Amino acid sequence: MKKFTFTLAAIFAATISLAQTDEMREWLKAPEGELCSQKFACKKLSKAETEEAAMIIDSMWIAKSAKELGDQWKKLTISDDSLHLACACRDFGPIPKDGRSLYISLHGGGECPKDVNDGQWMNQIYLYQLPEGLYVAPRAPWNTWNMWHRKGLDGLLEDLIRACVVFEGVNPNKVYLLGYSAGGDGVWRMAPRMADKWASASMMAGHPGNASQENLMNLPFMIWMGENDTAYDRNILAREKGIVLDSLAAANPGKYIHSTHILKDKGHWMDGEDAGAISWMAQYRRNPYPKQIVWRQEEVVRKNFYWLSAQEEELGHGKKAVVSIEGNIIKIKQCDYSRIRIYLNDNMVNLDKKVTVMYKGKKVAKKKLKRTIANMYRGINEHNDRSYAFPCVIDIDIK
Repeated sequence: MKKFTFTLAAIFAATISLAQTDEMREWLKAPEGELCSQKFACKKLSKAETEEAAMIIDSMWIAKSAKELGDQWKKLTISDDSLHLACACRDFGPIPKDGRSLYISLHGGGECPKDVNDGQWMNQIYLYQLPEGLYVAPRAPWNTWNMWHRKGLDGLLEDLIRACVVFEGVNPNKVYLLGYSAGGDGVWRMAPRMADKWASASMMAGHPGNASQENLMNLPFMIWMGENDTAYDRNILAREKGIVLDSLAAANPGKYIHSTHILKDKGHWMDGEDAGAISWMAQYRRNPYPKQIVWRQEEVVRKNFYWLSAQEEELGHGKKAVVSIEGNIIKIKQCDYSRIRIYLNDNMVNLDKKVTVMYKGKKVAKKKLKRTIANMYRGINEHNDRSYAFPCVIDIDIK
């Protein structure tokens, strides 16, 4: 792999007035657990100060990530407690000015002996070629039918992305997910569940189970299936899910971008025709701040999704929030939680003016929000993503 390095001192040197204050220097010396309680971190910032502080917060996140993941990435194995995600990587060039692409490719196999799944992993490593970027084929932590969508996988994939951003120069808005057979099963689940992490996704020859497609509003999604892939009704379900996406796209113009390919005379193996997914996926970039979100919890729940967050104790399969932004007005159409947190930055609304929140057509809040370093630090760490250092939050009680 091509190695990328960063110099923390150089990043800090890029900042100007804010980094030079005694208060900022003292804040940076505080233990990690105490950073957000420091007086300086709660001071109101201007837009310019926020941009400056974002550089510092980002450098801290890079340093923290490098410390946590450096040894793991040297071994090409991402670990979390007892779970391990071994990775095989291939490089493709040239390297674009806006950073490298990352393709995470999930292998097939499933409920079978370890050596069979190992063989499927080795096959996946060489299954696709890229125009550019880093191709990573991880080895599933389990040898089970649901090996690519069990609880615990989300954090491993987040850390894999984080390591590639920090050590391999990957642009976090150019991360793509694809998978074949059991790996396709995983894409059906992990693409909607983690839609805020991907630029686009492609499912090859997998079974959707009871996964919903509602979360794909802002995530371009491909379906590839052989018309004769009859096991478990995969071919029938692929057609049905394509129709579901057709309906969602028709009801939401410009959203739910998708492409369905049911290949004539092909079975479970599609003779490489599915490689056409790569060029289609590569044309898209993640928008981390979409103006409209549908967030439905899957079987494995998540606390954050794009710029929304719910309370841990209220998370549950099927719970949903539908929220949009129009100018400085946030409209909550549906919310199955008693409280929802909305994260905001200057790309989403004008934070120098009051922000109004409506719930089912009724005004529930109108206030001028305060940009703070504490919010930015919490946001980037809670989301485990450098794009989500939000300077403002607003908590809304749903009645």
